[in-house]
Amino acid sequence: MSGTSLDGLDLVCVDFEKTDEWNFKILKAQTYPYAAEWNMRLSQLHLQSSQHIRQVEEDYVDLLATYMLDFIEGLEGIDFVCSHGHTVLHQPSQGVTLQIGNTQRLSQRIKLPLVCDFRIQDVALGGQGAPLVPIGDMHLFKAYSNCLNLGGFANVSLPQKTQVIAYDICAVNTVLNTLAKEKNLDYDPEGKLAKSGRLIPSLYNDLEALEFYQKKAPKSLGIEWVTQEIFPILNQFSTYAVEDRIHTYTQHIAQQIGSVFLDSDTVLITGGGAKNKYLVSQFQQYSNAQFSIPDPLVVDFKEALVFAFLGLLRFENQVNCLASVTGASTDHSSGNIFYP
Repeated sequence: MSGTSLDGLDLVCVDFEKTDEWNFKILKAQTYPYAAEWNMRLSQLHLQSSQHIRQVEEDYVDLLATYMLDFIEGLEGIDFVCSHGHTVLHQPSQGVTLQIGNTQRLSQRIKLPLVCDFRIQDVALGGQGAPLVPIGDMHLFKAYSNCLNLGGFANVSLPQKTQVIAYDICAVNTVLNTLAKEKNLDYDPEGKLAKSGRLIPSLYNDLEALEFYQKKAPKSLGIEWVTQEIFPILNQFSTYAVEDRIHTYTQHIAQQIGSVFLDSDTVLITGGGAKNKYLVSQFQQYSNAQFSIPDPLVVDFKEALVFAFLGLLRFENQVNCLASVTGASTDHSSGNIFYP
């Protein structure tokens, strides 16, 4: 799993077992950080030509294969590999979504079956192609009424309802990490920068007024939206201290997330943003729901775990994509399967 926060590639080895319900055990997990060069190449890729994107993809497949082969060394009995690829473009309203790295050459390099490209079929069926994690929430995390992932974006799913609903809420680390870089930091550790800042009311109001927040689900976000909508607003306040801007944006996140939940909800929080103690503490300013942070392995690797599960469902030709979540014309089993 490679996310929009660009912190690296998450790999997990998971054992799934089906009795009355699905159960899982994470046998091994590791993050391979992106070198600065790859971080730059991937962050700028959505601005490049299709020819340039394909050239980068060739190199990216080699990078994926190198990390995967290192990770699986010594592991036995691997049935197949499930790979999300890295999202370059996501504009479902225009019928476009592109994740690089989803090629047969990767299967050939790692000498294992590969399940990948989970989003394109859903978009072709009129869906958002996202979020895809709710099928995992529904089967693997039934103890909670809601599952909240805090990555490059915040997304939520409601796995306990008769009809599963899920959507992107707002941008999180795609913005917070960009602001932290002004302090030569890759991210704001535990939200300390944000905690030290003060609210800029006019910036907060401009963020809250964004049209996306008025839309009803299903809805999803991509890095293009952040570039077109969020950064221009933040740039208007560039003379303010970065601590004040990151504080204000953190309050904006907390308000958008807090407004989603009922007082009776129990919410599982995962993703890199779960380690932002100040951000998580602010949820209670806007919501009376009960928020829980699980085992660190699940916090860090839940998305990789769930995409392994999506791949398993696809391998068995079971539904892994829900129309009620994405807005597609029908539930379906999404993803390509390649063999070496």
